[in-house]
Amino acid sequence: MRILVVGAGPTGISAGWRLAERGHDDWLLVEGDDHPGGLAASVVDENGFTWDLGGHVLFSHYRYFDQLMREALGDAWVEHEREAWVWMRERWVPYPFQNNIWRLPPDELARCLEGLVAIQRLAGGGEPPANFVEWLRRSFGDGLCETFMFPYNFKVWAYEPSQLGVDWMGERVATVDLARVLRNLVFQRDDVNWGPNATFKFPLHGGTGAIWDALAAKLPADRLECGRRLTAVDTANRVATFADGSVERYDRLLSTIPCDVLLRLLADRPDLTARADEFVHSSSHVVGIGFDGSPPPSLTTKCWMYFPEPETPFYRTTVFSNYSPNNVARPGEQWSLMAEISESRDKPVDASRIIEQTIAGFRRSGFIDDSTPIVTTWHRRLEHGYPTPWLGRDAVLNAVLPQLEACGIFSRGRFGTWRYEVSNQDHSAMQGVEAVDWMLAGIPETTVFGGMNAEPPAIVPEEK
Repeated sequence: MRILVVGAGPTGISAGWRLAERGHDDWLLVEGDDHPGGLAASVVDENGFTWDLGGHVLFSHYRYFDQLMREALGDAWVEHEREAWVWMRERWVPYPFQNNIWRLPPDELARCLEGLVAIQRLAGGGEPPANFVEWLRRSFGDGLCETFMFPYNFKVWAYEPSQLGVDWMGERVATVDLARVLRNLVFQRDDVNWGPNATFKFPLHGGTGAIWDALAAKLPADRLECGRRLTAVDTANRVATFADGSVERYDRLLSTIPCDVLLRLLADRPDLTARADEFVHSSSHVVGIGFDGSPPPSLTTKCWMYFPEPETPFYRTTVFSNYSPNNVARPGEQWSLMAEISESRDKPVDASRIIEQTIAGFRRSGFIDDSTPIVTTWHRRLEHGYPTPWLGRDAVLNAVLPQLEACGIFSRGRFGTWRYEVSNQDHSAMQGVEAVDWMLAGIPETTVFGGMNAEPPAIVPEEK
């Protein structure tokens, strides 16, 4: 079985790793860029500062992924306890926000509490929520929604929450325990331990991309080819064409590029190509600013911060120099902040001003002032930033993915399956591993499908 893997991000690299591990001989991994890593790559700017393509942190739900990380970097990691905060109303509120509303101004605290009491009285019964807005109101009440949930979710998703579905949250959103909130209020106690990434680790050198560079380097040398961008797929003859005019035959194609992009490359399947416009995503702007000196005391131990208010363009900022001292050019003498700004047709961004606006936002938040020496600025726009869980998403995926698989094409990864709820690095890596196990041994995929694959894919006839 000739297996072609397209895209050398976490999904594709992990698929290659599994293919080699299983001793399968007939496969090739191709990448359009001149380097591996995909959305998990890292960049060193012209002034020696390292940046990730977003605020990535590493934590795991899988033993296999843990072993991959040991294979990648051994013990060259920095271990962190998460310290995440919300900056609003000119004050810090610990994450998760809903557990720490005692820090709010009294009038907003009162509205949040009134909303929480109201939803307790109405709990149970009724129709399921029709969209994310309804789910938020039922889960948090009007006060919390208007204070934080609505403005923040618009900033991060770049779409109104009413346009999002409700089946993606899982462990991503902490619901409210009213008794816990009241105890925190009475004792004025910060509650910071909720969530799957209360601790995480980060590469000592090279940013997140160092993980995938290391794993890619350990693949068989003749099985990874960078600089080959996919431009067309002939599903009938199972042939992939690339920008340089070269072609590759396949029996199985594991595509890790965005599903909407893939659908537009299927020249002989206009029925599937027509569905590409149904997919919804937001773009991301990642802005890095490097400074001489040391961070202010308020930032020395923080990992990342959320910003729900419209006065700042970014929804999240990472104190990236805190992740590893080697993320700056001169460790101990410099520090860095990395901001993320979402973009969509409903939330346009002026890319020509984004660095200027980000610096102004840092000043407005008190992180820097006019005397803070800026030594580097960096900006990258990612067309596919977030796989939006739009209303009707699952109906589209449940129609498109099986039709692709009937053609021998398996679309996997962060944007391959478009399931934000399983799009972290560990999830994405395991999608590649499990896709290989499914193709070669009929072992059901649990990360994406919960082990509910209907039947093993048929072996392609010899004449193919």
